[in-house]
Amino acid sequence: MAPTSTICDVRNRKDSDSDEDELKYLSIPTKPVTKRRFGPLVVIFVGLPGRGKTVLAHKLERYLTWTNKVAKVFSVSSYRRKHIESYDSHNLFRIDNLEAVEIRQLSIHEAQEDATKWLNSNGEIAIIDGPHTTQAIRQNAYDHFCKESGFQVLFVECICDDEELLENNEKEMLQFSQDYCQMSAEKASIDFHYKIEHYKEQYESMDAKIESDFSFIKVFNGGQNMLVHHLSGPLSREVLHFISCFKPTQKTYYFSRHGESEFNTLGKIGGDTNLSARGRLYAAALARYFNETNIDGLHVWTSEKKRTKQTAQDINAAKEHISALNELDAGVCEELSYEEMQEQYPQEFAWRDQDKLRYRYPWGESYIDIMNRLKPVLTELECENNLLVISHQAVLRCILGYFLNKRLDELPYINVPLHTIIKLTTYGYKYKMEVIKLNVDCVDTYRKQPQNCSVTRMAEDALKTVPAHFDNMNPWIRSGHLIQQH
Repeated sequence: MAPTSTICDVRNRKDSDSDEDELKYLSIPTKPVTKRRFGPLVVIFVGLPGRGKTVLAHKLERYLTWTNKVAKVFSVSSYRRKHIESYDSHNLFRIDNLEAVEIRQLSIHEAQEDATKWLNSNGEIAIIDGPHTTQAIRQNAYDHFCKESGFQVLFVECICDDEELLENNEKEMLQFSQDYCQMSAEKASIDFHYKIEHYKEQYESMDAKIESDFSFIKVFNGGQNMLVHHLSGPLSREVLHFISCFKPTQKTYYFSRHGESEFNTLGKIGGDTNLSARGRLYAAALARYFNETNIDGLHVWTSEKKRTKQTAQDINAAKEHISALNELDAGVCEELSYEEMQEQYPQEFAWRDQDKLRYRYPWGESYIDIMNRLKPVLTELECENNLLVISHQAVLRCILGYFLNKRLDELPYINVPLHTIIKLTTYGYKYKMEVIKLNVDCVDTYRKQPQNCSVTRMAEDALKTVPAHFDNMNPWIRSGHLIQQH
């Protein structure tokens, strides 16, 4: 039975039962192009539905984008939905439903064409999210991208027979897939299982003998085991690095800055000072929160600075102190206030306001430098669950920007207030964020970008957005500049 669908643009072809004949019309013979080892990369996902391909594809895109690669996901199912008025049933995926086969092959072709155009206009890594279940379909994709355009091609096959993992994948699929948003849970589950059976009828796993020229990675049970074949090129190895670290399990992360420090009260940056009196109160409140919540298997990562260690000291959990989580090194400006920076280094202060992401303090670091040292931390985070990270403002901005898929130029201005827990929980391939404020007062350290960033500006303009702070380390004398958090 044909699905209730309309085909916007399907080329005429002869009916055929073979995949090879079905795919002939999708490619136009052209002169072969030399493959570029350092050229653009196409990552093509392979596997049955419910094997975690879509989640992995989008998480890979997020990681590559955060590491300053130009990456984009092209979802075959999104192209298919453009030709379908509404998803009716699993019959859409029957191999003997010729109209549906036509739609699916056209969708693959459109994804390939758009990915090619995007790569030719300065894209670096195109990620094709789709089943690509037969050798003929994969050969066509390889010919299209490699032989005709000279791109590197890497296939990633997701294979799963772990029942618990399959059950979790199915729950996510039924919850987040547009195909099932209008169905009852029971009907959607039955339909999904029929869909898998239709794909199994035609599925051919990747074979190193038959597909010997292909580069591919086989991922078994969400990374439990992996098989790598004929990998080449630096971008492919970057993809392999991320995939080898990623674990497709439910994850919950907690992030917090250290408690208010002595330098925070004075408006000074950097240094390695102790917690202030209110900072110690926050450390006690943070410990009560996690000790009473009794989170299963909780462990804590902190920086090597005293103020993060002191903040974590009373939490009943295993702790690890990691240098990559240390605060941004301000070089010659370490332990200065913004007012002192403007007075001593006005040109540097203006340059930083002009491009906070890339500006590097003399003898210090930039946000880009932080991101480079955080790469191993992020890949390890993808393996963790029930983890509390206690670090610093700039570092947590970079980490949160990664999980929340922020643009790079947004990172330096993400607001991460003191005395606040930020909780992230996986939500498909996205994250749900909760902000938990503990009832301990603190100074405000958030500074917006000033409108006037000229090197010739007056000090008044440069300091207009500097947050208020105290003149001494005894904050109990005055309370006009506190953030009241309840």
